[in-house]
Amino acid sequence: MRILICEDSVLLREGLVRLLEHGGLEVVAALPDADELSATVGRTDPELCILDVRLPPTYTDEGIRAAIELRRARPGLPVLVLSQYVEERYASELIAGQGGAFGYLLKDRVADVGDFLDSVRRIADGATVLDPEVVSQLLARRGRDDRMAALTDRERTVLAALAEGRSNQAIAGLLFLSEASVEKHITAIFQKLGLDADGGGNRRVLAAIAHLTSTGAHPAPSGAPNGAATTIAQTGQRP
Repeated sequence: MRILICEDSVLLREGLVRLLEHGGLEVVAALPDADELSATVGRTDPELCILDVRLPPTYTDEGIRAAIELRRARPGLPVLVLSQYVEERYASELIAGQGGAFGYLLKDRVADVGDFLDSVRRIADGATVLDPEVVSQLLARRGRDDRMAALTDRERTVLAALAEGRSNQAIAGLLFLSEASVEKHITAIFQKLGLDADGGGNRRVLAAIAHLTSTGAHPAPSGAPNGAATTIAQTGQRP
């Protein structure tokens, strides 16, 4: 896997390079700011970009804005954002914005090498991976979603499985349905939740957040250690 890093801290930047290379991954560039990010991405063609939320010159939102722009310009390029704190507004914007797989992790996760490398690989494979603290704050700032009342019992079951990060094929096997039936249920869920196909957002992730908000649940995939990053939903699935 070819990875580009954009991180202003020399120690963390070099630490990420060594950590990723030790894990068998290739770092094609390691930038201290976002000034040459677009040009470097075009030149090196990475398969995943890792960016700090706060970059020079103001150390406010340069990194997150760069991540959002990357997702708009290159929808198929997975992006992982690292942050010292939870920036709830920016996390919401990343979820709702255009683009493919992405992750939002607190920098403390880098201290657990195994979890971090696992998250990197899942994002590169098309997953949306959020730090549990990010999910917690997203839920805390949203009330009960009345749109959920329109869903049938079967649609709620399908949505719950989707929120666990299951693919359409996995949901079909779990509920003893055909994949075509699962796709029809998911299409109906999107329609009832008002998630239009041309809305520019990651509908699977937005639907998963709606489910978690209505139930007050925190996603905890089977076998995941406490505090591990959470796969909210898998991208690249139809519909």
